[in-house]
Amino acid sequence: MLEQSRTGANSGNPNRRKNKGKGERMLLGTYEPKLDDKGRIILPAKFREEFADGVVLTRGQEHCVYVFSTAEFNQIHERIRQAPVNSKSARDYLRLFLSGASDEQLDKQHRVTIPANLRDYAGLDRELTVIGTGNRAEIWSTQAWNEYYADKEQAFSETEEEVIPGLF
Repeated sequence: MLEQSRTGANSGNPNRRKNKGKGERMLLGTYEPKLDDKGRIILPAKFREEFADGVVLTRGQEHCVYVFSTAEFNQIHERIRQAPVNSKSARDYLRLFLSGASDEQLDKQHRVTIPANLRDYAGLDRELTVIGTGNRAEIWSTQAWNEYYADKEQAFSETEEEVIPGLF
């Protein structure tokens, strides 16, 4: 037991974060990269391995840009294919979600270009905030993120009921 505490609790765990495959890593944290004049951002270093094979950018709720690894987006697409064609709300959602999607590759400096339509949708300017939300990253204008955070933080800290079933 003493040896384990010296080497780290996860040293023998084959599922520790370092060994997970693409599409399985948790994207966590808050970062503030800058948008350059060509509409590119440098992705946070902690996200680069997950996004090494490419990303899919699309419209997100609350006017942010969702960033999925290609592997994660493929899984989402498989679930989307199951949506009932006769549901108007499903059709509306899919049209907006997929019509705004763009698959992109990181360049050698780990930058990704955010298409103009998505920059406009999310109101992105030079000052950005990138957050990890587990299976995806979100790109926000820093002003919009700060407003969202200020609006939601108090309710989050006072949550007394089960918001996500089985979580707490």
